[in-house]
Amino acid sequence: MDDAAESTQARAHPPLPSGHPSLKVAVVMRREAQPNPWEDWRYSVAEVLLHQAGFGLEPRVLRDDGKLQTSLHPNFELTLFPDEAEGYYLNLNTGSPVWFVVWRVSDEDPSLAWAERVSLSYTEAGRWLDAQERVDNVPLPPELAAWLQSYVEVYYRPELKKERRRPQSFVSPGERR
Repeated sequence: MDDAAESTQARAHPPLPSGHPSLKVAVVMRREAQPNPWEDWRYSVAEVLLHQAGFGLEPRVLRDDGKLQTSLHPNFELTLFPDEAEGYYLNLNTGSPVWFVVWRVSDEDPSLAWAERVSLSYTEAGRWLDAQERVDNVPLPPELAAWLQSYVEVYYRPELKKERRRPQSFVSPGERR
């Protein structure tokens, strides 16, 4: 193979990065006391941040005034996998990419809730929702959307559309093969 052909082939199929890119993130959750007569507590994910050493490794309360509490849940490992590339692509192409966060409430003490998992895959979030998990989403910062986009450009390959043949019973007798 000559140099020009090798160069063309290299552009068509860029070398894939080795390993699995990952980030450490932290989740900030909000808890509101008695938001209405029917709820004792209302939980939501406030934001997802890149993890910093000062966050520590254990969850902790940042603020609690009796009505509103914010808590930090640090040290989540978010790893990208090639088989989730379509889910990342779908997230990026929704118009406003997001973090997906699964969170749980304690059965013993409903005043306690915590973040469980974080993902950037739209399909993974769909699987969680199908499993009746609590899933919130919060906006993904543009610089992290660009990081995810560069991964998708390498690993996402749209499924090729197969030509669908109509069943013979739907084809007029003169057109049947």
